[in-house]
Amino acid sequence: MGERDGVDARADAAGHGRPALVIFDCDGVLVDSEPISLACLTAGLNRIGVPIDVETVRARFAGTSMTSIMAHITRDYGVVAPDGFVDAVKAKTLCAFDIELRAMTGAAKMIAALDLPICVASSSDPVRLHHSLGLTGLLPLFEGRIFSSVEVPRGKPFPDLFLHAAARMQTAPASCLVVEDSVPGVTAARAAGMRVIGFTGGGHWGHDPAGADLSAAGADVVVSDYAGLARLILPG
Repeated sequence: MGERDGVDARADAAGHGRPALVIFDCDGVLVDSEPISLACLTAGLNRIGVPIDVETVRARFAGTSMTSIMAHITRDYGVVAPDGFVDAVKAKTLCAFDIELRAMTGAAKMIAALDLPICVASSSDPVRLHHSLGLTGLLPLFEGRIFSSVEVPRGKPFPDLFLHAAARMQTAPASCLVVEDSVPGVTAARAAGMRVIGFTGGGHWGHDPAGADLSAAGADVVVSDYAGLARLILPG
């Protein structure tokens, strides 16, 4: 399912009315971080003897917490990461962000124009979230409404994080609209009983800008940029 114009697409995204809360994923939705972080993770895994390439890392781990990723690596490759590995990868990723990270084109303008409550719910840890949003100038738009998977027992694809964000924002799950770029994220939002817009504007979606995987996971509609997103959720 690709982006569709007009009433049908808007109805899919907003259900029977406008959402009471829009929940944004961060990496790959607000900031174009996934190509950077996936490359850093792949290089780190290669250094400890995991025979994996960046495309496999993208397909298997985009949108997934580091805790879940390392559990998969141990289970599937029989490699136990040395002490300090995760912290080292995170540090290298933040250094790369300082040089390369950019906000998604049009994100700040569209989000500032929203007259709805908004928040962030991300698999990234709080340090990375604040670093990324601060670097790109988006932090003031979400300050005090940023939720990380470290706050819940289970990360995406489980619904815990989105349910936590909705509870903290005092909003019923069925009244929430999620913007997500990953299959685990879409799966988590659907499991939480929320509507979902799939987003393929990030550099890691060059293989499939139509977002077939996101549609298959349950996204109501898929958009490839913030102009498309604005047409669905901005009034008028």
